Amino acid sequence: LAGFQISYLFCFLSFFLDGQAQVILKQREVSITRGHKTTASMDCIAEGIPDFQYANIHWYRHVPAKAPERILYIGPSAVSYDDNSYRNKYSSSKKGTNVCTLTINDINSNDVGSYYCAYWHFHRTNSTWIKYFGTGTKLVISGKSSPPKNSEILQTKHKNQIMYVCFIEKFYPEVIRVTWTEDQKEVTDNVVKGDAWQATKEEEYSIASWLTVPAESENKKYYCKYEHEEKSTSLPTQGIFHMLKM
Repeated sequence: LAGFQISYLFCFLSFFLDGQAQVILKQREVSITRGHKTTASMDCIAEGIPDFQYANIHWYRHVPAKAPERILYIGPSAVSYDDNSYRNKYSSSKKGTNVCTLTINDINSNDVGSYYCAYWHFHRTNSTWIKYFGTGTKLVISGKSSPPKNSEILQTKHKNQIMYVCFIEKFYPEVIRVTWTEDQKEVTDNVVKGDAWQATKEEEYSIASWLTVPAESENKKYYCKYEHEEKSTSLPTQGIFHMLKM
C-alpha cells in the first residue's frame, strides 16, 4: 500500500463487478470520540456484494505519519489477523446481510487515526485483484464532542450564476462530511469544500462549502447535508433571506 497515493486510495468508491450489481461500501460513522481505556465499534455497510456472509471483508488503519496497513479480514466463519498481537486489540463480526463491524479495545493514543473497510474483487478480464475501500471512520481520543452550534446557507447572485455558501460552525471533533443534493441525488459539479478551521480557543471548528448553479436554477431546491458524529441534518436553499455581497 505504501506505493499508492493516499488521497486516491481512501476515497469513496463504487464499481460494477463484471456485469453484476453495483457495489458500494459505506461507513456510517464519520468519526468516533472516546476516552483512554475504552472501546469503540464502527460499522461498514455493504451494498451489492453477492453472498456477503461468505465474502472476505478487510479492515485497514491509517495512523498519522505511517503508511496504511491491513489489520485483519473476516471471512465466512473466522477472523484472520495480519499480526498475532492484534488479537486482543481488534475484533470483527458480521450482522445480517450487509453489515460488518470492527471493534477496537483498550483504546490508547497509538490508536488515533482513520479506519477503512475494504472488499477485494478479482477482475477476470484483467486477471488482477482490485481493492475497493469505504469512506473511513476517524477515531479521536478526547473527553468531549459537540454538535455544530449554528448552520446556515447564504447566497449571492452574480451575472448568470447563483452561489450558495453553506456555513457550519463550532463543532468538535473537526471531522465532518458535507455534501450537496438535489432530488436526493448528490451534486458534485461546481462544488467546493473548504478545510475546517479552528473557530475558538475551546477547540471548536467551523467549515464552509460552496455550490454554484446557473441563474435559471433559482427555483430548484438544493440541500446542504452535513454528517457529524453528534448530529446530521440537511439545510434547504429555498427560503434563504441572507445575501452575500460580491
